[in-house]
Amino acid sequence: MKVLITTDVYDSIINGVAVSISNLIVGLTTQGHEVKVLTLSKDTKSHKQDNIYFVSSFPLKIYPDARATFSFSHQFIKELEAWKPDIIHSQCEFFSFMFAKKLANHLNIPIVHTYHTLYEYYTHYFIPSKRLGKKMVSKGTRLICKYVDGIIAPTEKTASILKSYDINAPITTIPTGISLDHLQKEVAPSEIDDLKAMYNIPTDSTVLLTIGRVGKEKNIEELIDHMSTPELQQRHFTFVIVGDGPNRTALEYKVNHLHLQSRVIFTGKVPPEDIYRYYRLGDIFISASSSETQGLTYIEALACGLPLVCKRDSCLDEVLFNNYNGIQYNSSNSFITAILNIQSDEELREKMSQNSKLIAENYSNHVFGKKVSRLYQEILAQYNMNRLIKETSNNIAL
Repeated sequence: MKVLITTDVYDSIINGVAVSISNLIVGLTTQGHEVKVLTLSKDTKSHKQDNIYFVSSFPLKIYPDARATFSFSHQFIKELEAWKPDIIHSQCEFFSFMFAKKLANHLNIPIVHTYHTLYEYYTHYFIPSKRLGKKMVSKGTRLICKYVDGIIAPTEKTASILKSYDINAPITTIPTGISLDHLQKEVAPSEIDDLKAMYNIPTDSTVLLTIGRVGKEKNIEELIDHMSTPELQQRHFTFVIVGDGPNRTALEYKVNHLHLQSRVIFTGKVPPEDIYRYYRLGDIFISASSSETQGLTYIEALACGLPLVCKRDSCLDEVLFNNYNGIQYNSSNSFITAILNIQSDEELREKMSQNSKLIAENYSNHVFGKKVSRLYQEILAQYNMNRLIKETSNNIAL
């Protein structure tokens, strides 16, 4: 099967969508499918790299790192139309979706769409009213989804929210896969020592780790507040924030104001090929976000054998099981209790670590690719049946 993936972001930005697409490509190609990607370039120059087509774009100020294009008749579009994909899998709801819609109309093929981002948690970037923001997101999502033949939701949480928007297209829940082999590479103790030395982390400190985009919607300030409590101040803890984003400056100011400079470390962006080393730097993975559709960093942390301590959220229902591979908390006291229990009980920590690795096996690229491939076949069969019925009806009418 020929599969065209359309997306506003790919390797120009390291985020959950880009990682998900990379993992999907691996999963599909191992199933024998031919895959090409149409995306936006990180600058005004179009170029092609293997099977990835980058169309020229320009920055869009409404959201950090967002980009736009007017190149809807680009030569790459014509090349991909001549390639004749069997199905289009769109990954973003904005400019690349226009590519998907145009090609699907010309080629008379279906569109499958993965809904990666719960935009109602991001409306603060361009509108102050949460109520109005949610209403706009709901209306915009319905408008986009009426053009697709099937929707993939990474979690039941996402599927439930989409249903609350009164989406008519069929919704299938398929958790995004990850590259287990890369994340489970061996890391020598000396490499961890070198990382700790680089960031001035005491060798005897328990490292609490979070990885991802440093945006307001990630609620990292709550985790910093936890670090300022007397219970954690009295113990050897270091909170390491791996990643960068628009809220970093405000968080650094908060850390300085609370005099936590030696206990809260910002690494900034790190090379994707080194990310598995940073996971090994951590002893416990922590998160206070409630904006995740799935939270790929949670699953990556599992693959690296980390116990999770995360704020209660329905996206964690199949990922984090209390007292098995971590703990879901709902208050500052329950967070502190969870952290202290895991830190002080080496046997519990090791048990949770092994259980995390077991759960991660359910999210391999191979499993992901098989589930998505099966959905493609179902949607294609239904699409072709509907087209045949329509053609038959038209012939009878004539």
